Amino acid sequence: MTILSVTNDEILMNKLSHTLSQLTPESDLHCFDSSPSALAMARTQGIDIAFLDMDLKELHGLDLGQYLKDLYPLVNLIFLTGRKTDAFEALRLRASGCLLYSFSEEDVNMELTQLRYPTGKNLPKRAFAQTFGNFEFFVDGRPVTFKYSRTREVLALLVNNRGAQTSNGEIIASLWEDEGDPNKKGSYLRNLRQDLNNTLTKLNLTDIIIKQRGSLAIAPDRIECDLFDWLEKKKASRYHYLGDYMNQYSWAEYLHAELDEISWSLEDQ
Repeated sequence: MTILSVTNDEILMNKLSHTLSQLTPESDLHCFDSSPSALAMARTQGIDIAFLDMDLKELHGLDLGQYLKDLYPLVNLIFLTGRKTDAFEALRLRASGCLLYSFSEEDVNMELTQLRYPTGKNLPKRAFAQTFGNFEFFVDGRPVTFKYSRTREVLALLVNNRGAQTSNGEIIASLWEDEGDPNKKGSYLRNLRQDLNNTLTKLNLTDIIIKQRGSLAIAPDRIECDLFDWLEKKKASRYHYLGDYMNQYSWAEYLHAELDEISWSLEDQ
């Protein structure tokens, strides 16, 4: 479970950090005194719960909360404030809860036990990306059908890049190389991105994609993937690399060669 805490007040930050460490010792806790830094981190890693001070300097807490919801629609937002009247504004953003600065450990625990959305720790990974052999994407055990065949390839490229933000230009270069009119390819990519978003929205899985202006990334911790598991666990992985990787895509050859080298080194151990 990944928890984000953002406040400009050092005393409040220390109090909240200590409380969360006591209540959720196994969580991945990230504390920031800068909203831009917190947002930058959130763009590279999935967030389950965000404790946000409403009185942030660079970016108001509600605005930061909206940005986080745009990235992760199922994020649990818990706002910190010194004014009871702010609770109404928090509810308008569909927040999970609201705490006064004078909160106690019991108050925080109550918020953690009454979250609006399930956290990554409790939420089964419904999506599975198969990369060994041909690429396929499954949700709830069934292959996903997209309006455009190239949409699946966009998703495959994001999985191949393992959480790194991939720009529109990089996607175009990988999918079409030097073929065709650049303007037409840009327009077609917008259709592919919309198809990807529409399909994942219908499946209630929009949080597996991290969006930035002009780029996309997969959230590795939000999906099950044979590649991710094998790279992390090697011989202990439940998946076995047998020399085939995303066979239908030529751009996958670069990582394919790297996987071969890793596999050979494991055989020598």
